[in-house]
Amino acid sequence: MNRHGHFDALARMLHWLMAAMILAMLFIGAGMVVSLAWRPTLLDLHRPLGLAILLLAIVRLVNRLRSPPPPLPADLPAIQKRAAHASHWLLYGLMLAMPLIGWSMLSAGGYPVVLFGGVHLPAIAPHSPDLYALLRPAHTVLAYVLFATVLGHLGAALFHAWVRRDGVFSSMARSGKTGARP
Repeated sequence: MNRHGHFDALARMLHWLMAAMILAMLFIGAGMVVSLAWRPTLLDLHRPLGLAILLLAIVRLVNRLRSPPPPLPADLPAIQKRAAHASHWLLYGLMLAMPLIGWSMLSAGGYPVVLFGGVHLPAIAPHSPDLYALLRPAHTVLAYVLFATVLGHLGAALFHAWVRRDGVFSSMARSGKTGARP
């Protein structure tokens, strides 16, 4: 267990980097749906950003298993502890599932997954209109679930920062070294 009451530097860096990437991805995804003019440009951002999120989520998961998070406050109600643990694992699941479903969806639709510089990813699902028809709405529904989970996570973080003031927010916001700014 993390004996310092703070997340390690890699966990903090990945958390904030991925928070920005996931928020960007949610807005890019929404933009792709509402703007035909910007859709090709947004798709060109969406694919490599999704792959980057997938790779960083794997690194993040390995780091979390190697360096467990600090414990939640002892006086936190059990239901809130369970909700915190469940929402964190849901976020990990979504950070892994969303890019894989998107990649599978494109593979099933016969669309190339093009990254920067013309690099193509291999298909990870067979070309199948039926599979594409299943994965397309699944990707959309999970995007809404991700958005709701992110909002819940942000709400809980602000609750810990502004209402409880119990150190949960600061455990991810700063290193805990002496002299660190509040």
